[in-house]
Amino acid sequence: MAALARWCVRHRLLAVLFWLLALGGAATAAAVAGSAYSNDYEVPGTESGRAAHLLDERFHGLGGDSGTVVWHTGPGASVRAADVERTVSDALDDIARQPAVASVTGPYGAEGAGRISEDGRTAYATVTFREQADDIAEADARRVVDTARAAESSGLQVELGGTAIGLTEPKGAEAAEIVGVAVAAVVLFLAFGSLAAAALPIATALVSVGTAYAGIVLLGHVTTVADFAPMLGTLIGLGVGIDYALFIVTRHRKGLKRGLPVAVAAERAVATTGRAVVFAGATVCIALLGMLILRLGFLNGVAIAASLTVVLTVAAAVTLLPALLSFIGPRALSRGERRRLAEHGPQPELPTGFAARWAAFVERRPKLLGALAVCVMAVLALPALALHLGTSDQGNNPASSTTRQAYDLLGAGFGPGVNGPLTLVSEVYGAGDRVALDTLGTVLRTTEGVASVSPATYDEHGRTAFLTVVPDSAPQSKATSALVDRLREDVLPQAERDSSLDVVVGGVTASYDDFAEVIVSKLPLFVGVVIGLGCVLLLLAFRSVGIPLKAAVMNVAAVASAFGVVVVVFQWGWGSELLGLGRAGPIEPFLPVIMVSVLFGLSMDYQVFLVSRMYEEWLATGDNRRAVRVGLAETSRVINSAAVIMISVFLAFVLSGDRVIAMFGIALAAAVTLDAFVLRTLLVPALMHLLGGANWWLPRSLDRLLPRISVEPPESRSTGGGTRGRIPAQGDAADDMSGVEDRDVRDIAG
Repeated sequence: MAALARWCVRHRLLAVLFWLLALGGAATAAAVAGSAYSNDYEVPGTESGRAAHLLDERFHGLGGDSGTVVWHTGPGASVRAADVERTVSDALDDIARQPAVASVTGPYGAEGAGRISEDGRTAYATVTFREQADDIAEADARRVVDTARAAESSGLQVELGGTAIGLTEPKGAEAAEIVGVAVAAVVLFLAFGSLAAAALPIATALVSVGTAYAGIVLLGHVTTVADFAPMLGTLIGLGVGIDYALFIVTRHRKGLKRGLPVAVAAERAVATTGRAVVFAGATVCIALLGMLILRLGFLNGVAIAASLTVVLTVAAAVTLLPALLSFIGPRALSRGERRRLAEHGPQPELPTGFAARWAAFVERRPKLLGALAVCVMAVLALPALALHLGTSDQGNNPASSTTRQAYDLLGAGFGPGVNGPLTLVSEVYGAGDRVALDTLGTVLRTTEGVASVSPATYDEHGRTAFLTVVPDSAPQSKATSALVDRLREDVLPQAERDSSLDVVVGGVTASYDDFAEVIVSKLPLFVGVVIGLGCVLLLLAFRSVGIPLKAAVMNVAAVASAFGVVVVVFQWGWGSELLGLGRAGPIEPFLPVIMVSVLFGLSMDYQVFLVSRMYEEWLATGDNRRAVRVGLAETSRVINSAAVIMISVFLAFVLSGDRVIAMFGIALAAAVTLDAFVLRTLLVPALMHLLGGANWWLPRSLDRLLPRISVEPPESRSTGGGTRGRIPAQGDAADDMSGVEDRDVRDIAG
């Protein structure tokens, strides 16, 4: 690391130009290639997946994405009125003539039965596009919206729904990024007192995240990448990128205050804290790439995209940042700090103020504070027991959006199930199967939870048929999921008994339920692998059994409590409409997997930076009390500053207008808040004080087998004393402290 930093400092212009060329080249390539995102939730082998495959293969007209145009008249008026019919029919004809549209089926023709509500005030038409939503240009969807909305008048409300229509609704990603970066800049300036020093972490993160964003766009042409992956990568990249740079700049500033030349201070900062950054970034990537073991194409792209962002932020922190540090020279210090250095020379920087008092307070009251922290985490984790996995739809959009209003109008006029009908598909081998299908339709109409059933529709060869079943409950409702199970387990096996039918259930709810079931079934393996790999890394770094085990428990606690907050806001809807996040609904089925990966990686960052300083002090003195106190006093301020920055960035993404990204933002912000201010600065040091020297216990046989690595090698260590690396017996602490020659305030509890 030292050699790399030395090269970047000596060739600083070349290092900066390299990153600028990488950013410009990737951005240009992404602009030329365009995006190719795909939100493909289909899981091969599931029943809903087979239903979708049969429909795509045998009913080519169903291959394109569909949307709805919904219109609603005022009191006393009817959609059957001549002027309303004429106005809407003209608009639908204009839509049907658009190149991106395959067909339009309205309520005023022979095929429109059932598309007008019983009260006559609401009607809808189905717009079938030629392509799936992922392949529809926003401009084409915008033309459909503008054409339909042109028919609107004072007595006629027109709204549109569907995945393609959702492309036209504004997102606030840019505003979210600007707010997050602005808050981070303020925190950095308050922490450093230097505008130049505050600007460097921001500049480093923006360059690396911008390069990664363009890389994710290009990645979409190679593998399946969800449309929220770039924004998720930006969210993670800005958070960790600014934090990693913050840690290195903080160490660089300490070197300058000790009188080191700029080049030497930058080199040592990368050689010490830079190694911890690389280690922390590796743990984040390992946690993210753990999603690959689930073997789900939808999540593979997300894992690779997020990992790419983290890799580039780490690379920028250890290459671009030292080059920039050498450019600004001593201006990394504030004017006051430079003046004091010139007048008084280098002064020892001892932990003082609130950080030192807090470290001493935790040492005096470990049991009380530890119990308090456990209670806080437990209370916040309780709502997670009510976690309901499902996929949000346009009924969860903000109330002002046209897709949400179309969803609500359809639900009010035709029943909630019309927004998410089920599709029953089967191959047909003869007349007996046709009779069985007719009988099945009759049975379905009397089945609990079914509002209506369409007649069977056959393909052109009469070999495949499907029925559309409209539930009497909303797509996200547990009652609809129960209906899917009832159909699969009871109704359909009875109908298939005396025929060769093999009816499979597809549709929105069925596909989302299957996706969630597959993820939940693989979640224990995934969590076990991620936690296991993280524990192995910490075992190698700190040569202790207790440190990795405590880290695993803390990470699980942070995840559980963060999910509790997510359930309260998104599933129970406490404040979700107020925050512009839409109506309450289920939690996305892929959220647990991605959140476990991201949260485990991010929480490991703070564990590494906190415990590495404690470990350094332990190796130097063998005094656990001093090691914990010094480690907490010297790192809590920078950890808290980093946490405030990361929380600000994550919360800013609530402004993105995307429910999934807002869910990630709130979950990550809650987890980082609890991790930094409850776990790392309260529960972890309290437990380490209570466990004493057992924190650093490692069986001698295992000690001989493990390779020796160092996360953050200290710049200087005490060589005497005979206590280096020794686990002191009870009662040794005072003796060890009294034997240290260079006493300072860190040696005195309180």
